[in-house]
Amino acid sequence: MKKIITCVGTRPNFIKVTQLHKYFAKYPFIQHKILHTGQHFDQNMSDIFFEQLEIPAPEIYLEATGTSQMSLLADIMVKFEKVLLEEQPDLVMVPGDVNSSLACAIVANRLGIPLAHIESGLRSFDRSMPEEINRILIDDLSDLFFITENSGIEHLVKEGKLKEKMHFVGNTMIDTLVNFQQKFDQSTILNQLPSRDNKPIATVTFHRPGNVDILENLERIVTILEGVSKQFTIVFPVHPRTRKKLETFNLFTKVERNPNILLFPSLGYLDFMKLIKESTLVITDSGGIQEETTYLKVPCVTVRPNTERPVTISEGSNTLMDLNPEEIIELANTVIDGKYKESKVPELWDGRASERLVEVLINYLS
Repeated sequence: MKKIITCVGTRPNFIKVTQLHKYFAKYPFIQHKILHTGQHFDQNMSDIFFEQLEIPAPEIYLEATGTSQMSLLADIMVKFEKVLLEEQPDLVMVPGDVNSSLACAIVANRLGIPLAHIESGLRSFDRSMPEEINRILIDDLSDLFFITENSGIEHLVKEGKLKEKMHFVGNTMIDTLVNFQQKFDQSTILNQLPSRDNKPIATVTFHRPGNVDILENLERIVTILEGVSKQFTIVFPVHPRTRKKLETFNLFTKVERNPNILLFPSLGYLDFMKLIKESTLVITDSGGIQEETTYLKVPCVTVRPNTERPVTISEGSNTLMDLNPEEIIELANTVIDGKYKESKVPELWDGRASERLVEVLINYLS
């Protein structure tokens, strides 16, 4: 019997691992356990990922706590060390670039347990982002690299990683989208939108500190919302951090009173994906949404100085833009006019990345 522990801690992590369990189940000599660090945990998350997405509830909860990033990292590491000493797994796997993944990667490495990294090799080359440091460190500690796009291979080669340890399997986040598309098509989220006078939908999400924590930048976001709302019905699921800042800077009422801006709390996965699919435009500062809109071929404006997912721009429907209201409103108008760029789905984003990943692990452990 071979034992694998996959460590998750945030919503995007769960989306990346929903299909793994069913492929591991085909091999009776593999025991696969999901560990939840507790970095993000609430009842909504429990409902979404253990019920809606039909994955087994994590068998191990660390229930990590911390009042800062450092204290959270420390608590995860201390608790995860105890788990590994008890479980003695043959391999640990971590997805993405969140603090949970870094903490678990460090502990696995220190205990001499092989480490696999899902979504390896992505780089924004912006070391002011904690996620960039996490990506680099996790890859430096990893024994197997599971890669979503060709840029990942190029970066890892330049960093001196061995090619035989790299496996271009595709994007496991897209696996979830493909496998649950029929289910999210049944979402009734659009029924919650009032009459739109035939205006197309623009879905907007903002949460990154550089965009929402600074008054000047948040004012620019409000200007973008006002400008785009003249031709679109804006659906704005408001992140708790963003709502707090809008209220602190006395901007929330201005947004709330605009009849063409519909505010929602954070949405569940199925409702949100239905909304994205039915949108004519998405404006975001998220990471994963760049990939989901690319697969669905929905025009996406990513409001960031850089992206670690360049294939979403070179091949997909994503455009990277600065926080410039005039330019973003102008681009939104080109979407309305049908003049936005053509796009395609990147290589191996076909819903079978998890299957290929599991096959690699089976060979590795055999």
